[in-house]
Amino acid sequence: MIKFLLFSLSFSHVFSIVASQALPSYSGRNGEWQLLHESVGISAMHMQLLHNNKVIIFDRTDFGPSNLSLPNGICRVDSSDTILQTDCTAHSILYDIVTNGFRPLMIQTDTWCSSGAVLPNGTLVQTGGYNDGDRNIRSFTPCSDDEYCNWIEFPQSLIQRRWYASNQVLPDGRIIIVGGRRQFNYEFYPSSWNGVIFLDFLVETNDQGLENNLYPFLHLLPDGNLFIFANTRSILLDYNQNMVLKEFPKIPGDDPRNYPSSGSSVLLPLDENDAIIEPEIMVCGGAPRDSFIQAMQGNFIRAISTCGRLKVSVPNPSWTMEDMPMARVMGDMILLPTGDVLIINGAELGTAGWELGRGPVTRPIIYRPSDDVSNWRFSVMSPSPRPRMYHSSAILLTDGRILVSGSNPHVYYNFTNVEYPTDLSMESFSPPYLSPEYDPIRPRILSADEEMGYGGKLFWLSFQVQAYLTANVLSVTIVAPSFATHSFSMNQRMVLLKIAGVTDIAPSTYNLVVAGPSTAEIAPPGYYMLFVVHAHVPSYGRWVKIG
Repeated sequence: MIKFLLFSLSFSHVFSIVASQALPSYSGRNGEWQLLHESVGISAMHMQLLHNNKVIIFDRTDFGPSNLSLPNGICRVDSSDTILQTDCTAHSILYDIVTNGFRPLMIQTDTWCSSGAVLPNGTLVQTGGYNDGDRNIRSFTPCSDDEYCNWIEFPQSLIQRRWYASNQVLPDGRIIIVGGRRQFNYEFYPSSWNGVIFLDFLVETNDQGLENNLYPFLHLLPDGNLFIFANTRSILLDYNQNMVLKEFPKIPGDDPRNYPSSGSSVLLPLDENDAIIEPEIMVCGGAPRDSFIQAMQGNFIRAISTCGRLKVSVPNPSWTMEDMPMARVMGDMILLPTGDVLIINGAELGTAGWELGRGPVTRPIIYRPSDDVSNWRFSVMSPSPRPRMYHSSAILLTDGRILVSGSNPHVYYNFTNVEYPTDLSMESFSPPYLSPEYDPIRPRILSADEEMGYGGKLFWLSFQVQAYLTANVLSVTIVAPSFATHSFSMNQRMVLLKIAGVTDIAPSTYNLVVAGPSTAEIAPPGYYMLFVVHAHVPSYGRWVKIG
């Protein structure tokens, strides 16, 4: 007879690999780097993981030829291109994380410094760019291996030009597009009846001649409102009523955190096990206010070494500050399946922009937000042999690795006689949880429902683990794949689901029942990576469609 086991009970098939049942420590291993390709032909300015385990990567188009030809003699003809009107090279690729292969894709107009988000049906919607592409929308819908899908372009589909804007998927599946260079407003995709809405906050946070508020950090909160951070300030926006509901305290130090003083930001994991979910924003790194001007004059100032955390729903929010092990500008913050935060790429000196960064920070760091504040919550990882400076990016993959590519701090591709040559290579970073020493306690998902509903609707999966420890160290997380560019991963979010119970069905094999997200404000509709985490060691992810 099958037993139904609650968290207070022990499993009958348990193999303890550590007498104390302690969680794995990062102190033993510092992660591993692997070179996947010496060159993929383009520099990865933008990256997005799709639900068929392929990654869309694209650069800009207005710098001349890339190092990858378009197939079958195809050429891009664009009379508006500022450099090369007939271009037979690719500026986008589709990378397969399973086979490690890639193929060129065709982009018609310029996607330089643009933004994007994935619709609930899995289609990537890319918005804006530069020159003849600044008001265009492009879409890419995943297809099977025996089909040939490519970019589809919709000219002049945005109401305003969007260059250095940010996107966020909303609970109803729409996308809000905020800001951009000389755009102090926001609009929606699909377009709404009220068109473009002016936002004073974007004017107020614009440093004259410096900006420091481009690529604003957007985070959808559990109450459905939008948190927006720009420069040093942040607000709570009701985008349905077009009202600013609250302004939060400035982040201490008066140092800007947005482009070109590019820091990064995440919404820390939302926990459905909490009686009241308290969303918390984290912002790390950046550059002092005059760093851009100083770097233009050849003086490269040390970047910011602080992180700030802000609980936005408490009655009197205030920032809690912590120091990173090293200063960092142009770093990427990535939520790991364990709920930890990886900070990777960037520089120690200078700022974002062409030729304006120095001192590559090649060592990632892992931050454990749930550790006690009295503990040192940062761990320094193994260094990459390759600098990843301006126009590099990084994303989480379903197998738990981090895909890292790009770095081009030059106007054109430049491989010789420069301090930091254009880098077309692709690497992966494996966090310590992927170390083989943790294989005995690593869960493996055997089966899972393909769709998950709202309102706590039950969801079933089965998994195996060789050496089960205790239910107290078991969790299930869902992670939204992000659109990564310019040190900000748009739409990134993680939710810890509530576990209803576990069934012991065979030696080392278990059925697990979890409750789906309570609302679309907690987890907007779309595809998510689902992980079973056991003793801080995650399974490989499984795709699930929510909503």
